[in-house]
Amino acid sequence: MENIQARCVLICAGDLEISEIPIRENDLVIAVDGGYMYCQLFAIEPDVVIGDFDSLEENSVRQMELAAKEENGGKKRIIRLDPMKDDTDTLAALKFGLEQGHREFHLYGALGGRLEHTMANLQCLLFLKRVGAAGYIWDGNTMTTVIQNETLSFRKEMEGMLSVFAVGGKAEGVVEKGLKYLLDDAVLDENFPVGISNEFIGEKAELTVKNGSLLVILRWD
Repeated sequence: MENIQARCVLICAGDLEISEIPIRENDLVIAVDGGYMYCQLFAIEPDVVIGDFDSLEENSVRQMELAAKEENGGKKRIIRLDPMKDDTDTLAALKFGLEQGHREFHLYGALGGRLEHTMANLQCLLFLKRVGAAGYIWDGNTMTTVIQNETLSFRKEMEGMLSVFAVGGKAEGVVEKGLKYLLDDAVLDENFPVGISNEFIGEKAELTVKNGSLLVILRWD
């Protein structure tokens, strides 16, 4: 039988333009603050709820805490964070998942809403990569991740657009093959978005960064 590594799934409180959130049997599911409302919408029972709960009404928080005590013998954990903290709710949830041994994170509801929250969540992808984990933000018809000193390969059936941005400093040795616009040993930095809106053309494609990190956005229709 195939051994499928358990993932950590975060359901956050940003915009969510999807009809379902796929959950595997052994996934650790974390509702991040107001993301608990999305869990209720999609009939998902989170294993952990983390946040300072500034985006939930106090009455909803009390009901959630009461339900946690009654359901499954109190198996569900509620972790209430001090609002006077350095970590965002999402970063605190990611650190919790890392402490549980997870290295693959899938985030929903992590974009849209307040721009500063979107920026913080994008930075969280770089944080995960630099501690040896991988993070993916899903939103409607897009998936966002970060790669570092590595190659991503795409099947020839891949459709849509690929955009890449340097994050955390210069990205050197950037190669894009099998796409409409080619790059060969290019250097990308954070003040010139040359990597936006490339296109898949029905060929096997590759994206490589030899030294540095790239924010990668896949978009399909």
